[in-house]
Amino acid sequence: MLRMVDAYERGMQVRREVLGDEYVDQTLSATTDFDRDFQAWITITAWGGVWDRPGLDRRTRSLLTVALLAGLGREELAVHLPAAIRNGVTSTEIGEVLMQVAVYAGVPAANQAFKLAKALLEEPGP
Repeated sequence: MLRMVDAYERGMQVRREVLGDEYVDQTLSATTDFDRDFQAWITITAWGGVWDRPGLDRRTRSLLTVALLAGLGREELAVHLPAAIRNGVTSTEIGEVLMQVAVYAGVPAANQAFKLAKALLEEPGP
């Protein structure tokens, strides 16, 4: 079994690979004593425990995450749309996922997600 330090380090590696160093560094720099344990738990559990599992590739996990966050109307969708692109998901595929969201989670949820995705995906590149 992995030690907690190893699980945290592996989780942090995956977190950085998926979300990018800039986002992770911003999140970590904003961490306080109040949420330090929560941030460690997310890193160990979500990133090291789930995102690093071998059963699904990161591209598929990104598609699922986009669908779930869009369907639930969560603000983290803004973080995971660029991560999905980083993981090889195309804007066409994101549009298709959001069409699924419209059918199974509702038009208002998909409408909100389409607006956000449109704004993020149509930004001019560097």
